[in-house]
Amino acid sequence: MLSQLARLSTEADGRYATAEELVFLKDYFHSLNHRMSAYKKIQASEKEIIRQVEAQMLSLDPNLFRRGSQDVTEKCRGDIVRVLRHSAAALLINDTERLRDRLLLWLQTILSAVQVRNTASVTYEVMKKVLKQYLTVEERNLFFPILDINRTLLGK
Repeated sequence: MLSQLARLSTEADGRYATAEELVFLKDYFHSLNHRMSAYKKIQASEKEIIRQVEAQMLSLDPNLFRRGSQDVTEKCRGDIVRVLRHSAAALLINDTERLRDRLLLWLQTILSAVQVRNTASVTYEVMKKVLKQYLTVEERNLFFPILDINRTLLGK
């Protein structure tokens, strides 16, 4: 929404915004209660969500957090937490452009360099399964597209 507001401010400079240009605000305020609820649930349950995601990922592949002989569990966990927090913020303010530009594109480069993009693909699919326990259908409908963006940009 911040990106959309900035764009509107530039485009409508010196004039009133049209009804069409303001639709995103109406949509945002219509979904605000679901956004806030999902954000609070994710915030309150973050540790358990991450624990479940990690456990399910390891059940799929016990070596998923290994790079040769090195255990990278802590590093991966930190990245997953960081992306979850930024994704929840993007949900709250309805601004995936900001998420993409400020975190995902940078992290995409890092993950490619250390060759762990396959881990990222698995992460966000597993995260969806875990979050089904925490979020309502309406909240999932708002948040899961963000997880799909994460998977697309960070995964293979």
